[in-house]
Amino acid sequence: MSAFLPEPPFRHDQPERIGILLINLGTPDAPTASALRTYLKEFLSDRRVVEIPRALWWPILNGIILNTRPAKSAAKYASIWQAGGSPLKVHTEQLTRLLASEMAGRTSVPMVVDYAMRYGQPSVASVLDTMKAKGCDRLLVLPLYPQYAASSTATALDAVYRTLLKTRNMPELRTVRHYHDHPGYIAALRQSVEAHWTEHGRPDVLLMSFHGVPRRSLELGDPYHCECLKTGRLLAEALGLSPEQYRITFQSRFGKAEWLKPYTAATLAELGQGKTGRVDAICPGFAADCLETLEEIAMEGKATFLNAGGGEFHYIPALNTRPAWLSTLADLVQAHLTGWLPENYSADEEIRRGEERLHRAQDLGRAT
Repeated sequence: MSAFLPEPPFRHDQPERIGILLINLGTPDAPTASALRTYLKEFLSDRRVVEIPRALWWPILNGIILNTRPAKSAAKYASIWQAGGSPLKVHTEQLTRLLASEMAGRTSVPMVVDYAMRYGQPSVASVLDTMKAKGCDRLLVLPLYPQYAASSTATALDAVYRTLLKTRNMPELRTVRHYHDHPGYIAALRQSVEAHWTEHGRPDVLLMSFHGVPRRSLELGDPYHCECLKTGRLLAEALGLSPEQYRITFQSRFGKAEWLKPYTAATLAELGQGKTGRVDAICPGFAADCLETLEEIAMEGKATFLNAGGGEFHYIPALNTRPAWLSTLADLVQAHLTGWLPENYSADEEIRRGEERLHRAQDLGRAT
């Protein structure tokens, strides 16, 4: 048996294509305990997500967490589930289709634009297999995480590399590390916030909540904390906010270890106890709305603030498929395709060259 994955049937006349692969975190297949158990097992078994030694973590994961957490998480997912599935899946699918259309309008070079989930379906391996079968010999991988973290961006790239390690005919590969300070990304966030304020007025405090990670990751050299702070600072500057008008916090703490501070929930409780009239919350670390934004912030965060005595709470949606974000994403892709996009491309000429390759192969007895 070969150590490598089978290659698709080779065609001398098949046009070469560029593959654009977006990767998002993932989602369970359904808001049920069974689906959540499968999803959480894959997610929490990732050594980049949980760095506790296996001898200690495995009994906790399999003996406690996977027997208690799935039902609770399923109820939370059910509260935000849409007709097309989880919001993360719905938004990522829509963004992928729109990006494909946007890139087709910018260049006639053949491209395959697709998405995969790091955990759950569609898997990275299955999508890479499909892209290879479509003739993608160059691959740009763009994890949809604005800020780099080993537990998000790096593990998404790990999934790509693991597949390529088993690939005989590898594509040329490029990756996008982050875009936390990209001017277009900051501008898209600013436009989103300003659009909300135009419709609803301005708050007393803008809360920027980022996904949390253990503080130990910062001490070990992960740049995530610094990149989140830079995103928050740039957005505040773009909005003209003074230091007392915004807060940068971290959510989704798990376990007893110290995570990046200040914690979002504690900050919302503090603002509520201080009788803050209105707080608007935005999550600049999420390209698309998901459980962590729609349930943890828009629902739980709101309840924490109001129950502590706060006045009014607004959640500002993630960028999702906003036009400014789509344009920025296309700019980001196009910049990373430098050298792969010829100035003058002709589909007819590409077909002609493919036919010539096929005829030469036939003359040499290498094709039928």
